[in-house]
Amino acid sequence: MLNSVEKTGNKLPHPVIIFLILTATVMVISAIGEFLGWSVTFQDAKVGEEVTKEVISFLSGHGIATILSNAVSWFTGFAPLGVVLVAILGVGLSEKSGLLAALIEKGVKSAPKSIIAYVVVLIGVMSNIAADAGYVVLIPLGAIIFIGFKRHPLAGMAAAFAGVSGGFSANLMFGSLDALLGGITNEAMGYEAVGIMSNWFFMIASTFLVTIVGGLVTDRIVEPRLGTWHGTHEEIKTDDAATKKGLRAALIAFIAYALVIVWLILPIKGNPFGAGALLMESSKGYLDQLLWFTAPFYKSLIVLIALMFAIPGIAFGYASGTIKDTKDIVRYMTEAMSGLGGYIVLAFFAAIFIKVFSLTNLGTVIAVKGADLLIALDLDSLPLLLLIAFIIVSAIINLFIGSASAKWGIMAPVFAVMLDKVGITPEWTQLAYRIGDSTTNIISPLMSYFAIIVVFASMYDVEGEEKTGIGTIISMMVPYSVAFLFSWILLMTVWYLTGLPIGITPGV
Repeated sequence: MLNSVEKTGNKLPHPVIIFLILTATVMVISAIGEFLGWSVTFQDAKVGEEVTKEVISFLSGHGIATILSNAVSWFTGFAPLGVVLVAILGVGLSEKSGLLAALIEKGVKSAPKSIIAYVVVLIGVMSNIAADAGYVVLIPLGAIIFIGFKRHPLAGMAAAFAGVSGGFSANLMFGSLDALLGGITNEAMGYEAVGIMSNWFFMIASTFLVTIVGGLVTDRIVEPRLGTWHGTHEEIKTDDAATKKGLRAALIAFIAYALVIVWLILPIKGNPFGAGALLMESSKGYLDQLLWFTAPFYKSLIVLIALMFAIPGIAFGYASGTIKDTKDIVRYMTEAMSGLGGYIVLAFFAAIFIKVFSLTNLGTVIAVKGADLLIALDLDSLPLLLLIAFIIVSAIINLFIGSASAKWGIMAPVFAVMLDKVGITPEWTQLAYRIGDSTTNIISPLMSYFAIIVVFASMYDVEGEEKTGIGTIISMMVPYSVAFLFSWILLMTVWYLTGLPIGITPGV
């Protein structure tokens, strides 16, 4: 079945052409929808009032003019574009200088091969604490790590993608997503129903679930199906004096950089940036900024992560001899960016498609109609089945609306309130939504970072073998999506039936 998915998907035109076709299709459907009067009315928690959304046709003079006049701003405002380009400046420099290869080779010599897939998935899950950095930093690193173990790079990339995106809601720490979704839930309920730690216990357990299931799927299904990779496994010598000297310099640079960041965050006495420090707002409560993820520090994470790779990379290069002067630094960054030409082209058309789809309101109509379908099932007397059905509906809607907060803003006023009336607390409803929202991220071309995953994977094409395409990525990720969905539902079912606390509720 997976082979059929891959072959069919890869027979499709280039992803750029697919996005053009999808954009044209959405324009036609939107015209039909506007002609037939498709619309929905719902309570939107994000704006705090009842909203009516009608399907807007883009197959019209106004629609086409909107696309042409806004295409540039949609492209430059495409959120993944800036994240990718900035992060690659640092990560690419670290890679070109030889630091990443040296570190991975060191890790290869000390880490058991049997657990590496689990480690990559776990790091992927944990990376979502740093917003979207995992998509750009960890997913390509997953491929490099697997190459170091003489394993298939696409399997490493799949494991990382599964952790970063498929396990998006899980983490050992509560994070910005908890704050974002919790705020929407409270708006929907009209009181402080949930807090930032309301799903924390369950998400800790979910981290281990996703890690174990993701590692098993990688080792037992994905990599055996991919077969042997016939690319080059470069041998990195980490025992020579130059590399050792470079690694020592990189470690010193990293520690110094970390201390500077701490100095910029903590309200240390005598800090010239004031009591709140440069990356905090002195006018706001210090702990509130940290706990609710509102500090400037969090908005600076992508740049800080890029510097975290670049500074040790430069130190390693100068100490080991791979960097002679500043011209080498600029050359390495340029080389890293030059490999993203295909992604930049793809991002332009992906940005237009995602924006047009959003502006037609088709996604909102699908979400609300999906909610209506679930309500029509009349499962009020079977709360556990209602939760499971809600997870499945959320997972399906997630294929059409990628933003977790946008979907929850539409669904929370309906389901958080409805399920509360049948004895299911808002914490449980929010938890169920997060499961559905995570599990289908990795198989939806509408997910903002899907395009960059296709580009990253194509870098490991081997001459004479079938080229990587959308079919390859979806066929790799379907086993994770299915395994995560069913195992997560099973975990939730056991948790629900045993009455275990899922987190810390406000006031407790």
